[in-house]
Amino acid sequence: MSEQIRQEDQIIKQKMEKIEELKKMGLEPFGRKYDKKDYVADILANYKEEVETEVKTAGRIMAYRRQGAASFGQFEDITGRMQYYVKKDEVGEESYEIYKKLGVGDFIGIEGKTFKTHSGEITVRVTKFELLSKNTRPLPEKFHGLTDVETRYRQRYIDLIVNREVKDTFIKRSKIINYIRTYLQERKFLEVETPMMHPILGGASAKPFVTHHNALDMELYLRIAPELYLKRLIVGGYERVFEINRSFRNEGVSTRHNPEFTMIELYQAYADYHDMMDLAEDLIRSIAKEMSNGTGVIEYQGTEIDYSKPWTRITMIDAIKKYTGIDFNVIKTAEEADAAAKSVGVYAEKGSSYYKILNEVFEEKVEQNLIQPTFITEYPKELSPLAKNKKGSDDFVDRFELFVFGRELGNAYSELNDPVDQRERFEGQVAARESGDEEAQMMDEDFVTALEYGLPPTGGLGIGIDRLVMFMTNSAAIRDVLLFPHMKKKQ
Repeated sequence: MSEQIRQEDQIIKQKMEKIEELKKMGLEPFGRKYDKKDYVADILANYKEEVETEVKTAGRIMAYRRQGAASFGQFEDITGRMQYYVKKDEVGEESYEIYKKLGVGDFIGIEGKTFKTHSGEITVRVTKFELLSKNTRPLPEKFHGLTDVETRYRQRYIDLIVNREVKDTFIKRSKIINYIRTYLQERKFLEVETPMMHPILGGASAKPFVTHHNALDMELYLRIAPELYLKRLIVGGYERVFEINRSFRNEGVSTRHNPEFTMIELYQAYADYHDMMDLAEDLIRSIAKEMSNGTGVIEYQGTEIDYSKPWTRITMIDAIKKYTGIDFNVIKTAEEADAAAKSVGVYAEKGSSYYKILNEVFEEKVEQNLIQPTFITEYPKELSPLAKNKKGSDDFVDRFELFVFGRELGNAYSELNDPVDQRERFEGQVAARESGDEEAQMMDEDFVTALEYGLPPTGGLGIGIDRLVMFMTNSAAIRDVLLFPHMKKKQ
């Protein structure tokens, strides 16, 4: 047994002994409701030196210093941390004996008056306190110094207790989601909920999680995207809908990916992907200004990202030419595309189509250069089975992806609303699936039927909430913005 574990066991033993002592004194170490009236941030903000303000608050003890008949400590609630002062003469000898059995990690209710110490720190002079819950396990002293960072993710509650920055990140996440919801509702978008278990795989190209419903005796897929259900609602007569949704993809775990994730997906009738570009730019710029005191400039991993300026809009082919010199406008065959790709060090899988090679060159050689917000437009039809053709083209569609810091943040189309074309594209996906492509979509007869009833011209947009929060909070990994990320089993 390591020395650290032995010390921790000894501390736990001492804490349990104090719990027994408190019980013998007729006290309940794990208390009940407390009528908290004041929060730390409000106490500090409303402090007036000439007035002793009475407060009643509660929180977790984060520092405990006892010196004879008087003690200073610090407690923390969701809004912040502040100092308190306990003196035996003011709380009484019996209460002070109880206080001596408290320590770091315990929850305490405090009543008292505010004052400022000689060092200028606003403090609560305690006149009455109440033990609300006794802590039985020691908190890490210097959590930032832990080398096993996975402990932060596996035991997020510890991370939140001792690391204020982490707690603030998730408060910001909540504010960002609320901002998105309010922004869309003010623009007449209706928030809806659609199924999370789908009988048919569709809405995006991804490997799904598969489950089985016993009562219905049918195979179901955890949704990879809510797209097809949301577009059914546009067919049904709703003109603007959105869903802040959890989706699931049975793919790798990395600093950028988690098997379940949150995104905002929205659809607007009588719009196209240009309208979605305008909406995405205005929404994200507005969030950035909220998170940066109005500047719209936010640092991410040492780089300033300026959301305030007009964002670059460039086609995929033009972006490839800009960053590699390859002009796919003059390349006509898969063989020519493969040779051009190899000239810049991109080796596509044998037998790849012209458009898959084009996309691979883009992903490997262009994405990393898209640091400031950039819309990449006009994607190959082969890679976009739900998007409307670019006017006058049979090969490219009205689609964009939004990139920031070399990472995809959003995806949007002018939605395909031709049922005949949609059926043909689904059939192409079915053929790809039968050839071994596990990420290809299935034929969704009901969705085609819905299109036959009529889908108005529609623009659709999806934005990854987790990545957006990463950029807005300068978080390096997706796990830093997920309260409980998925982890491998402990060995």
